[in-house]
Amino acid sequence: MTGEVRDLEHRITDAVAVHTPALLDRPGIGPDSAAALLITAGDNPDRLHSEACFAALRGVSPVQASSGKTHRRRLNRGGDRQANAALYRTTLSRLRWGQRSRDYLDRRTTEGKTRREAIRCLKRYIAREIYYLISKPTPAPSLRSQPTAA
Repeated sequence: MTGEVRDLEHRITDAVAVHTPALLDRPGIGPDSAAALLITAGDNPDRLHSEACFAALRGVSPVQASSGKTHRRRLNRGGDRQANAALYRTTLSRLRWGQRSRDYLDRRTTEGKTRREAIRCLKRYIAREIYYLISKPTPAPSLRSQPTAA
């Protein structure tokens, strides 16, 4: 069973590396999360004309949730739930192992945001970063080292 899992993980990693190899180099993004994010973008990432469109497609665009004297925002409940979950896993892993993300969370909470709102802001920040990687992918180097003779 573990051999099949490893084989599938290698296949997913190879497929992601062909399209956007820089995505796997980003902290907190594994092959499963990268695949979920690329699947949502589809075969034509040019249709995502802005990072706001990309965020809305993943369900991480902010939506006004204000009532009375309270002014706040929440995450959009729409969008691809698997891509949203992939962004959430990336966010949690960055919060656990990345000092920059922890500093960002601390800064947002000292500004008066709740932890949940600060995580929403961090997810949007990560979505913006991923959008630029997906919209302008750098092709992976060819797997062949030498041309074949005919």
